[in-house]
Amino acid sequence: MIKHIVMWKLRNKADAEIIKDNLEALVGKIPGLLKVEVGIDFSDSEQSADVVLYSELESREALAAYQSHPDHQAVIPLVKAAAVSRVVVDYEV
Repeated sequence: MIKHIVMWKLRNKADAEIIKDNLEALVGKIPGLLKVEVGIDFSDSEQSADVVLYSELESREALAAYQSHPDHQAVIPLVKAAAVSRVVVDYEV
């Protein structure tokens, strides 16, 4: 299993809900995507990100398919326009 975690700092934290809704809507649309959890930070510290995506995928191949899937690709411009920074970690368990 692959865990795919992404954190974004946003220009405007008001965009967090729409990002959350769009990412959570991917569940059931992309083969191999087992779980999606999106959190919005409440601490507002200088070190915190504003939004975090935690997802589980069946395999590295499923992660690659997820990344190129049209439904995922449709969300990317929305997130890129809202984000000032992005950090990602992918690991296998």
